[in-house]
Amino acid sequence: MEEPATRELEMSLSDSTSDDDMPLSLPAECSGHSGSIRKGCDPFAQTQRSKLQHRRSRINQQINKEMRMRAGAENLFRATTNNKVKETVALELSFVNSNLQLLKEELEELNSNMEVYQTDSEAVNVPMIPLGLKETKEVDFTVCIQDFICEHYGEDSSLYAKEIKELMDLRQAMRTPSRNQAGLELLMEYYNQLYYLDQRFFPLHRTLGAHFHWYDSLTGVPSCQRTLAFEKGSVLFNLGALFTQIGARQDRSATVGIDRAVDAFQKAAGAFNYLKENFSNAPSLDMSCPSLCMLVRLMVAQVQECVFERVTLTTEDTHFTSQLHLAQEAARVSDVYLLVLQTMAQPLMKDYVPFSWASMVQVKSEHFRAVSHYYAAVALCDHTLSAEEEEGDEEAEKAFLQFYVNVPAGPPLSQVLRDPEKRRKLGKAHLRRAVIRHEEAMRVHSLCKILRKMDILQDVLSLTHKRSLDKYSELDREDDFDETAEAPEIQSQTNQKPEITPTNFSTVQVTDIFQRLGPLSVFCARARWGPVRVICLQKGEGGLGLTLRGDSPVLVAGVVPGGCAAEAGLREGDYIVAVDGEDCKWAKHGEVVHMLKSCSERGVELSVVTLHSHDTQLERRAIALSHGSDKENARQRVLGGAKGQSSASLLNWNRKKKREGGGTTKRLGSTFSLSFGSIRDPEAMY
Repeated sequence: MEEPATRELEMSLSDSTSDDDMPLSLPAECSGHSGSIRKGCDPFAQTQRSKLQHRRSRINQQINKEMRMRAGAENLFRATTNNKVKETVALELSFVNSNLQLLKEELEELNSNMEVYQTDSEAVNVPMIPLGLKETKEVDFTVCIQDFICEHYGEDSSLYAKEIKELMDLRQAMRTPSRNQAGLELLMEYYNQLYYLDQRFFPLHRTLGAHFHWYDSLTGVPSCQRTLAFEKGSVLFNLGALFTQIGARQDRSATVGIDRAVDAFQKAAGAFNYLKENFSNAPSLDMSCPSLCMLVRLMVAQVQECVFERVTLTTEDTHFTSQLHLAQEAARVSDVYLLVLQTMAQPLMKDYVPFSWASMVQVKSEHFRAVSHYYAAVALCDHTLSAEEEEGDEEAEKAFLQFYVNVPAGPPLSQVLRDPEKRRKLGKAHLRRAVIRHEEAMRVHSLCKILRKMDILQDVLSLTHKRSLDKYSELDREDDFDETAEAPEIQSQTNQKPEITPTNFSTVQVTDIFQRLGPLSVFCARARWGPVRVICLQKGEGGLGLTLRGDSPVLVAGVVPGGCAAEAGLREGDYIVAVDGEDCKWAKHGEVVHMLKSCSERGVELSVVTLHSHDTQLERRAIALSHGSDKENARQRVLGGAKGQSSASLLNWNRKKKREGGGTTKRLGSTFSLSFGSIRDPEAMY
């Protein structure tokens, strides 16, 4: 079935009058038992972002088609010995490569369309750089999960049709998250649900058989893997990308909007940083280590820019030291953007990063360096110390002595501070450097076709350039024949360093969609057990002759030799999964005991399984999981609580290995069982 986001639907970005994402609610029957927030964004809604995502998805599909054609032509070219066929294939390859180049340029232009994600505020702020979401194809889990349930769990897979549909609905909604908190929660819900999916259906040494297709967010190059780690990494990337869109959308003309933007960009950096530290050898370039390192630095730079904007808004006084502080904050922004630019210039990134991104970063570095020199000039020329302050303002003198990277040649700075003429000349030198930097920013801006279309950026550059020119004209004098000295480099400094904030996935609580299969402590993909055995017990004079222990599921901890249970075939280490046909995988110890004691004279029928082997790592989790469904959620609450803890079992895609301590295993006869050291239910004989 063709994907909704890729159907032919001709739209123009200029047709939209609203940029608000419209939620798409799924039918009530899709809501399931877990209280899910199954809402995505309607890909056909008349919003600029939806249209942009639709066009990006369509180009990704075309790139995929052209790449398949190129691969086939290359194979034919290598295989054939007929020169005429080789010439024909070479011509076809040339045509395909030309098409791919055109599609790449079109996709780059879409990825550079930053205005779609900006705020509607009329405030004049430098635009931020957001990321578009990775596109993905639909995945049909029906056959592969049904086969696994039949083969591994020995149950009728048709009974789990509702759960499979719920999982597929969740993934479908996740493909088009709305650009708000609900969209973030939708991605986090699916991300958390992947933990359970991995435990239920992905054994250590084989794959489920489902193919996950994702497209590179910048180039559109497709990648396909069967490992769930690729799926999880791609969802993490989209979570970070959605944070960048939310951050770029904030109205930064007020401190509230600035604080929201800072929070969003810091969380985006946290998502990309976690991906970088826990995955290696990524199948797509956007999730490679160099790319993620560049994205983390870009997000940190945008946070630093927001910090400068907040300082500008909150600095009400025009004191000398306040203006110096503004200059140093601006210099700090320039420095971090320069670091981003150097990262983008690395060999692997140079041809990958959109030209408009690199141009924007360079423009910002030059722009904020110019702003830094402007504020230095304002501090020197507009805030001369009064006679009363000259002796007592030690704070101003100390701040000025630490203002420059290197002490400039000439008179001591303390002397410059108290000489109005020397201050004027130094301020003029700063303005000269400011004008030069402004002009360089405007030159770089003019070289990029995408940036030239951004009116707001043109307005910011023009206004700040004019402001510096006007200030320079104000300080310039007709009798000023001395050559303007070179202004020293300003020492960058900030009072708020950006933080890389890890995403807290515990804020979105989920319940295992396939919890009817039983507790993960036993009923998981890593465990192996024998077929279900039906045991008919008839209570004798000494009772049933067995010892039970634990909850969910209840374990047969012992069997009395010669007793009823032993004669019926019950063995030590068996797990009770049903009593008289009533499922009790999740039953508590007391509930199972009550069922056994309530049996009639004809006896009771037990369905039991014997666990033959168990993954060591899962045994270590057994204590937490063996308490029942509450403990299932307790393990899920740990997801995202600490770095490296949220997906240990999912990072099979070349995850960096971390050694763990050995687990405790209790051997019962010829079987392996779980450690019940923390289970409070006492062992009792029945």
